[in-house]
Amino acid sequence: MNPILGIRGAVVAPNSLAAQAGLEILREGGNAIEAAIATASTLAVVYPHMTGVGGDGFWLLHQPDGPVRGVDACGAAGQRVLPDLYKGLNTIPWRGPLAANTVAGTVSGWGLAYDYGRRNWSGRLPWPRLLETAQYYAREGFPVTHSQAANTRTKQVELESQPGFAYAFMPDGRIPSYGQRHRFPALAVTLEQLAREGADAFYRGDLARKIAADLGHVGSPLAAADLAAHQARFVRPLDLRLPDATVFGLPAPTQGLASLAILGIYGRLRQPGWSPETVEGIHALVEATKQAFQVRDRYIADPQTMEVDLQSLLSDSAFDAMTSGISLSHASPWLAPASDEDTTWFGVIDREGRAVSMIQSIYFEFGSGVVLPETGIAWQNRGCAFCLQPGRLRSLVPGRKPFHTLSPALTRLDDGRLLVYGTMGGEGQSQTQAAVFCRYVWGDWNVRSAVAAPRWLLGCTWGETNTTLKLEARYSRHVIDGLRDLGHPVEVVQEYDERMGHAGALVFHPAGWIEGGEDPRSDGCVAAW
Repeated sequence: MNPILGIRGAVVAPNSLAAQAGLEILREGGNAIEAAIATASTLAVVYPHMTGVGGDGFWLLHQPDGPVRGVDACGAAGQRVLPDLYKGLNTIPWRGPLAANTVAGTVSGWGLAYDYGRRNWSGRLPWPRLLETAQYYAREGFPVTHSQAANTRTKQVELESQPGFAYAFMPDGRIPSYGQRHRFPALAVTLEQLAREGADAFYRGDLARKIAADLGHVGSPLAAADLAAHQARFVRPLDLRLPDATVFGLPAPTQGLASLAILGIYGRLRQPGWSPETVEGIHALVEATKQAFQVRDRYIADPQTMEVDLQSLLSDSAFDAMTSGISLSHASPWLAPASDEDTTWFGVIDREGRAVSMIQSIYFEFGSGVVLPETGIAWQNRGCAFCLQPGRLRSLVPGRKPFHTLSPALTRLDDGRLLVYGTMGGEGQSQTQAAVFCRYVWGDWNVRSAVAAPRWLLGCTWGETNTTLKLEARYSRHVIDGLRDLGHPVEVVQEYDERMGHAGALVFHPAGWIEGGEDPRSDGCVAAW
């Protein structure tokens, strides 16, 4: 597969309409941040089962000869979200009003990044222009993807009784079919008000009061004061020095640590000839994933409650300890907890080499399943990542942020290239990032083929309960049998399985040209010029 090429900018996203919305902004002279906001807002409409304005978001921002910056646009649990609210339950419900218990932060990230871009990236396009395409699709309609139709069908019984869900996602009581035009009129009005008043209107002012009233109407414990207390913030990314490159990820509450640790561990184990195509290479990456996830789950929680310096967990001594727990001759036991996540990652690079790696999520497919009646917002269920047991690492406490598997990625290569990449897919995010990195940076694959190539997934995603090692059927029998011989519980899945995530990648070359690759498992594309 030949990469898509450009010289004046490029966008990769898991929905082609969203990628083109970002490209329109680049064509009008917008910078990468402005194009990212147009892409993000359009995704919130045309890929509604995966993302929306009712979720959270995280950014990595790169500019040549400058530091990489991170944006944390994650909301916290409301002040009335107390364990007693879930009395008699062992866990927070995955669906329904009591699952809509954390503030939606993603719009605050749009606003913070927009202001930063105007001050530091010569941003000049007006805010309303960036939401224009999203408003159009919400008001006039967009064609339903196979992914939206299939996920609506799969989750119908689970979600159709939730407040507002059937009205928003099942017009006339039917599951929308592929290609059918789908509208969100109430959301269109909300986007129009955001365009007029700015991102802060989501949290303070008339629109915020409407949202809070909507939340109260459906039975969510969130209140206007919770919205007003929220602020997105800049954070310092984690970084890891590897042979040929420096990799960047976000700190807590994301699993960025795990994404970097997998590469750090594998870099120590890797031997000539190993790759994501060989038994030895996949085994080493899977075992590195187990070690990285154990460290992640031992330390990562709300950043204000943590006492450990996460950067110290990416040291030589830390990797020595993690690597010592790995056998190259057999698989270690793995009893990972069930995980579920729906997300959209996208990347943008402009003609100046400024770049955005951004991810936004409503957590499970369709989030909490609750759609607010007046504002049309589908609200996330990120708060079900909290634990109801007191005194635990991720115990539910009002004002705390939940753990996130979200982790956008960005790599600076020593030869001057910039790799912007990521994916959706819960715990599969870190694993897919490792596969793309290893193929492109260490394996000399072209970037489009590196994204499309066969992948694996340790653990579960999208509502499954088993934690097998899933391999796409394009892997050879030699690889499948070899991993089974090492003791891995291999499950062979479809050739291009959506559970492996919707990945994408862009590369900026020092000579000024861009190449990119989209995921054939998604509905996306690389839009370049």
